[in-house]
Amino acid sequence: MTVDNRPAEEYWNARYSESSQIWSGKPNVELVDEVEGLIPGSALDLGCGEGADAIWLAQQGWQVTGVDISSVALSRAAQHAEDAGVADRIDWQQHELGKSFPDGTFDLVSAQFLHSLAELPRETILRAAAESVAPGGILLIEGHLGFPDVEKHADHPDIHFPTPAEVIADVGLEDGRWEILVAREHERKQVIDGKLLTRRDSTVKARRLPI
Repeated sequence: MTVDNRPAEEYWNARYSESSQIWSGKPNVELVDEVEGLIPGSALDLGCGEGADAIWLAQQGWQVTGVDISSVALSRAAQHAEDAGVADRIDWQQHELGKSFPDGTFDLVSAQFLHSLAELPRETILRAAAESVAPGGILLIEGHLGFPDVEKHADHPDIHFPTPAEVIADVGLEDGRWEILVAREHERKQVIDGKLLTRRDSTVKARRLPI
């Protein structure tokens, strides 16, 4: 469902322009937990925002392609990568996912919280993400299972957050080409607008079977 009718790029540039930093600057906890121990190769970070995940991956030895729709976010991400000394390990690309997608295949494709109040064809994007995983590679999808503050978002009751089982079915990970490594729901603490809230998230991690 589209809640904000502005073009997606306009929406996200306005969102990032609200302050000099939107996100924490730290990599997503589930990304760190699920990727640590993997042999570094090529990685694709979809919806990279201000670059924390991509930078962390580069610091672990991955060659990263970071993708976002917002030129504001990508500019910040590039500066953060320079400051962290890993600019040469990250290729920043601007894409409106669902309309364009990075070329090539990757050993790791990460989609962390691909949710938006602007138009976002999430299932289409995640199917393209799955197709971009190299044989033997990993697809990691992290998503919310609801709003952190239900009262604040009570006017959006028809927005659906898919469960891990629904993600697996929607993306087509049951076609014999994938090994499901993780499919779970879990709680996470998050500070939003100065309040410590508990929200439920979902993790799906799958390995594309070698041909």
